[in-house]
Amino acid sequence: MAVVVHAGRVLMIRRREREGELLWAFPGGGVEEDETPERAAVRETAEETGLAVSASRVLGARVHPHTARHVTYVACEAVSDEAGAVAPGEVAEVLWAEHGRLVELVPYGLFGPVQDYLDDVLPREAVDE
Repeated sequence: MAVVVHAGRVLMIRRREREGELLWAFPGGGVEEDETPERAAVRETAEETGLAVSASRVLGARVHPHTARHVTYVACEAVSDEAGAVAPGEVAEVLWAEHGRLVELVPYGLFGPVQDYLDDVLPREAVDE
């Protein structure tokens, strides 16, 4: 999965088909033979959103609790600035989400190392007191 941060927001896609509770997710898919997770994240992001990215580092890996798939999360930086749902059979919508929207989009919570990374790199909205 590509965790793409640009201009204070993170790239999320809404899959055309829900996988259990999973509807909004990071761009991603299977790692092809002889492909690293970093290269897969770059390729899948381009295939699903049309956005060119470069991989910076692996954030962690796990078996996803809602899909039972092995997932490696890769921090990526946007090389271009245009993203859209270019794989209409798979992706229904693309969204650049602020930190505060993550709990709405992924109500069951993000993988700890991904949440920690996003807490560090995304600005948080001021809270009125």
